[in-house]
Amino acid sequence: MAIIETDAVLHEAHRDNHTHRDVNGGWLRPAVFGAMDGLVSNLALMTGVAGGSVSQQTLVITGLAGLAAGAFSMAAGEYTSVASQRELVEAELDVERRELRKHPTDEMEELAALYESRGVEPGLAREVARQLSRDPEQALEIHAREELGIDPGDLPSPLVAAVSSFGAFAMGALLPVLPYLLGASAMWPAVLLALVGLFGCGAVVARVTARSWWFSGLRQLVLGGTAAAITYGLGTLFGVAVGG
Repeated sequence: MAIIETDAVLHEAHRDNHTHRDVNGGWLRPAVFGAMDGLVSNLALMTGVAGGSVSQQTLVITGLAGLAAGAFSMAAGEYTSVASQRELVEAELDVERRELRKHPTDEMEELAALYESRGVEPGLAREVARQLSRDPEQALEIHAREELGIDPGDLPSPLVAAVSSFGAFAMGALLPVLPYLLGASAMWPAVLLALVGLFGCGAVVARVTARSWWFSGLRQLVLGGTAAAITYGLGTLFGVAVGG
């Protein structure tokens, strides 16, 4: 009885502890990286323009224009990219579907050979392939996963990708502009808020990586701050050159 209880406890512990992070990122990765992209690009844009000693009104318009242009660009790019990828996958699925319909025996043998190559005994591999090939849709799903590395029932949505990218980028790009919209007249509140946002985004990214939250946050803070500093210096040089 003690052995049974010990086995049960071990099984439960293994079940509870043997979990993995979502290596594909799920919704978290595109949302966080979209916000980070918007934050870094708009902060760099605004600091670059600020280096040219422009008026506050020009700086706000620049930030809002950068937000709108970047968000629409991200949404269009994501929609086109995901739609093209989905169309390619669907075309390959059609090819596999025709092969399963025209040459079911050859496809079954192909699946059996694949299992054999992974160490399954030949007789068992053929039997497993035969049973799995009874249902055409199940056979298609298995062949797609084994040969193409995709799940036909879990294809990405171009519209969801576009909307998510638009919203995430816009939220990130809004941070450097927000202090001005709330009445700030100096650049430092915008830079400070943006740097805090960079650290926060980097810390959240740690959820889909093996790094600690402070390391990811500090790394993103340094990278984003460096980009802003460089563009500010370039903006200053360009302002002097144009003004001179």
